[in-house]
Amino acid sequence: MSAPFVHLSVHSEYSLADSVVRIRGLVSAAAERNMPAVALTDLGNLFAMVRFYRAAMAAGVKPIIGVDALVDEGESLPPTRLLLLCQDRRGFRNLSELVSLSYAH
Repeated sequence: MSAPFVHLSVHSEYSLADSVVRIRGLVSAAAERNMPAVALTDLGNLFAMVRFYRAAMAAGVKPIIGVDALVDEGESLPPTRLLLLCQDRRGFRNLSELVSLSYAH
């Protein structure tokens, strides 16, 4: 028996100019394929988190919350992409704070 597959980096329509995946379609596809979980990791934001969480829970799919973050390493280097996933509520609070701080700078 093979282990179930779980997408750990999916961008939604909330990753402007990067994806057209809609929350309902993502969750439906995951449920139809018997995926136990799916991660939503929009680019630099958590705008879809509430809709995603509610839709996934209603469909019996574990929602994994995350962000595809751009980390600035200085003026001479291009930003690096870093995938951040929440393990629990504390991780979500920390991620929310990081994303909020990124908008303040």
